[in-house]
Amino acid sequence: MTDNSNLRFDGRVVIVTGAGGGLGRSHALAFGARGASVVVNDLGGSHTGEGASTRAADVVVEEIRAAGGKAVANYDSVLDGDKIVETAMKAFGRVDIVINNAGILKDVSFARMTDQQWNLIFQVHVEGAYKVLKAAWPIFRKQKFGRIINTTSAAGLYGNFGQANYSAAKLALVGLTQTLALEGKRDNIHCNVIAPMAASRMTETILPPDMLASLKPEMVTPLVEYLCHEETTETGSIFEVGAGFVGKLRWERTGGHGFAIDKTLLPEHISEQWAKITDFEDGRATHPSTTAESMEGIMANFENVGGDAARPQVVSADGKVDVEAAKALTFESEVFEYAERDVILYNLGIGAKRTDLNLVYENNEAFGAVPTFGVVPSFTAMNAVPFGDILPSFNPMMLLHGEQYLEIIRPFPTCGKLISTPYVVDILDKGKGCVATIGVKTADEEGNEICIPARKPDHVVQEKTSEDQAALYRLSGDWNPLHIDPEMAAVGGFDVPILHGLCSFGIAGKHIFNTYCSNDATQFKNIKVRFAKTVNPGETLETSMWREGNKVIFQVRAVERNVIIISNAAVELQGDALKNAPAKSKL
Repeated sequence: MTDNSNLRFDGRVVIVTGAGGGLGRSHALAFGARGASVVVNDLGGSHTGEGASTRAADVVVEEIRAAGGKAVANYDSVLDGDKIVETAMKAFGRVDIVINNAGILKDVSFARMTDQQWNLIFQVHVEGAYKVLKAAWPIFRKQKFGRIINTTSAAGLYGNFGQANYSAAKLALVGLTQTLALEGKRDNIHCNVIAPMAASRMTETILPPDMLASLKPEMVTPLVEYLCHEETTETGSIFEVGAGFVGKLRWERTGGHGFAIDKTLLPEHISEQWAKITDFEDGRATHPSTTAESMEGIMANFENVGGDAARPQVVSADGKVDVEAAKALTFESEVFEYAERDVILYNLGIGAKRTDLNLVYENNEAFGAVPTFGVVPSFTAMNAVPFGDILPSFNPMMLLHGEQYLEIIRPFPTCGKLISTPYVVDILDKGKGCVATIGVKTADEEGNEICIPARKPDHVVQEKTSEDQAALYRLSGDWNPLHIDPEMAAVGGFDVPILHGLCSFGIAGKHIFNTYCSNDATQFKNIKVRFAKTVNPGETLETSMWREGNKVIFQVRAVERNVIIISNAAVELQGDALKNAPAKSKL
């Protein structure tokens, strides 16, 4: 191992609580040696919180100064965190880094624990950390920089006999860390938590001397220095560290089991599925790191209706899919009731302008829905399909809409009540994933079918989408948070919430509807597309169209990135559209 002192903290101001000995002293000396100005906070008490002395902090300050560094002492309790921060501001004019290291022990079995023993531990570890950070937080936000290290322990992560108070307080610091990491991210405030194992005033009464000799605090401090450096981007993470070992922790959750939400759930049902609920080794385990990811299993189960017993087994224990069993499944029909307002809202969601009176004004004689409105009634119907039951290891965050086919039997009325029934068309094994083709048959109340899913361009139409396009389009019923919530988008691997594929589908359909159908829905028979790439709201969509007999072959390009976002696409025309086609391009 080489000595590398490239990570410097010149000009930075560091507060270290509980810095009179052990880990805190090691942290303070290290930051002082690398150019930081250090506030050495310590009450000078015992590991159980009794007594007080200025000597512990003063000695560390003198050590830092003797080595050529800058440091001041502070003797306040961490419960007076504002005074600790005030010391830093008076001495150095700023605060950049806070290391919450102060702590005490009051070990006793839970049966014998008093309220005072419980409360005192929480005051020092949790409220103390809160008080210091609460005072430093506005400074961090104003200067757009802050680094925080909280200190948990193995007892907090795993529990330990005789330490119910200490364990609970230390785990509370993990939750505080992860929340501050989220809230501070936009202001360049990073917050991490360490679970150190090192010789200290708190461990000297627990561990044998030979083990204490191996657990030097100096083997913990380098991780703290790295995490606090301005070039380090890590935040919201938990690390175990000691005796030269450094490891990162994460949560792990089993694939679990989803019970039908429209049936009574009994403890006997839990018992029957207990092996599956607790199985980490079946290849379905996940590692949630955000509240959005923690909701994945629950959100996927929203679609689980109809009861487990009534539905044939589609996915076997080894992950094989019985396609014929899937095709045999029946699902509840969904009623979709809509008015002229909903038609206008959809038309606006795919980019209609106020001047497109036939699309936005209900009293216009040609008022109606763009034919691609046919996908809207299917939104609620698709919720009846239990993807978790027909696809192995289904993760809704990895769901990708690949293709869309829509056939129009007759134009949509501008208001009415429609009944949509979903069904499984096919399931294909693609190696790394599965392709599920889901059909939705939509009819009116009388059962009349409305839609059954089933050279150079002649014309080119460009349309710039709004940055708010997804927020508007989702009001038509596609509530997938991937298109509005940055956290959910990040889970899916996207930098920003992406535009709904069916919004791009609608915009392209509108271009063809306007170009070839004279805005007459009776001339638009069906449309089929393949979604090739995603679209970011605000991008310009360019639809290129080629007329071939009764079909319009088309593709859609995101102009700014020059990528095809809809390919293998065609609209089949009928009626007057076959007679009144616009002239082909002569380019």
